[in-house]
Amino acid sequence: MRSIFVLLLSFLTVASFAQNTPREQLDPKVTEVWDLKPAKITPGTNPGEAPSDATILFNGKDLNEWTAADGSAPKWEVKDGAFTVTKGGGDVKTKKTFGDFQMHIEWRTPSVVVGDGQGRGNSGIFLQGLYELQVLDSYESVTYSNGQAGSIYKQEQAVPLVNACRKPGEWQTYDVIFTGPKFGTGGRMLIPAYVTVLHNGVLIQSHTALTGPTEYKGLPVYKPHDKGPLQLQDHGNPVSYRNIWIREL
Repeated sequence: MRSIFVLLLSFLTVASFAQNTPREQLDPKVTEVWDLKPAKITPGTNPGEAPSDATILFNGKDLNEWTAADGSAPKWEVKDGAFTVTKGGGDVKTKKTFGDFQMHIEWRTPSVVVGDGQGRGNSGIFLQGLYELQVLDSYESVTYSNGQAGSIYKQEQAVPLVNACRKPGEWQTYDVIFTGPKFGTGGRMLIPAYVTVLHNGVLIQSHTALTGPTEYKGLPVYKPHDKGPLQLQDHGNPVSYRNIWIREL
């Protein structure tokens, strides 16, 4: 904390000096920062590959990082490097909990189209177990705008900027930057949760402020909470997931 205070004081001193000194007389070194060195990591070789500091949540082989929503062993099927919602399997969630994070996840709705609207390839990714990033076959199917793929479910301000869905049966990606809400004394919400989402490489949520946890009926209302798991929804459709990793920020 003392080092941060000293650094802040030095910045204020530099700023004051710069304001009162003609630009041509300034030494370029005055504004060079050497004390804050970002940690060095190794990025993935190809797009979608996990960097060296990521936590791998699915290795393509087992669900060791996951439980069923009630804490029992997950019942989803693992096959061919992916895992898929099974009938009656229920939601699954990570054993670990997360606050602010960057996440990569790949998902696929069934190639055989059944139903329409919310009954067509429906699942969901609950950030901190509370805020649902909708997974749905929205390639051609029509539903309410704040319930289509890429929306933060049922939040009016969180309709995706564009519909970047691929065809049913094709793998799709979400890359997510999430910052959780911050609460003060007495549970008062000080800063809302924010989410940025790229769907298949296309920006669809740009630092979107969330109005509270996902509600199916009624308006969302914030309640104090800490970190939470990543939770995947069983909505009765055989949606598949693979290549899931997360970096705490």
